[in-house]
Amino acid sequence: MDTQRIIAELRAERDKIDAAISALEVVSAAGNRRASRPARAAAARKRRGRMSAAARRKLSRLLKERWAQGKMRPGAKANPAQVAKPARRLSRAGRERIAAAQRARWAKRRAQQPATTAA
Repeated sequence: MDTQRIIAELRAERDKIDAAISALEVVSAAGNRRASRPARAAAARKRRGRMSAAARRKLSRLLKERWAQGKMRPGAKANPAQVAKPARRLSRAGRERIAAAQRARWAKRRAQQPATTAA
């Protein structure tokens, strides 16, 4: 037997098989576009967090109750007591105490300042 002839015939068969595989891949890719899509794009389309029908009904009922109570009306506050709260103001005596304390702090700082610049 001629081994060179056998090798040549096997290589020819291999080339025919490769051509057939390539042709099938082209036909398969044309018919099925999803097979050629990258895995990342396919994963991005996956839905998550599906809600059961019972959960949807419960959520719907709760939201309807909130609307009925007026909590979701635009501009409405959850606690009306917070809206009527008066603004806090500083008394004259309190302001004078703060001013006196600040003057004392500045006087103390001025007294220390020449000592820090001389050193």
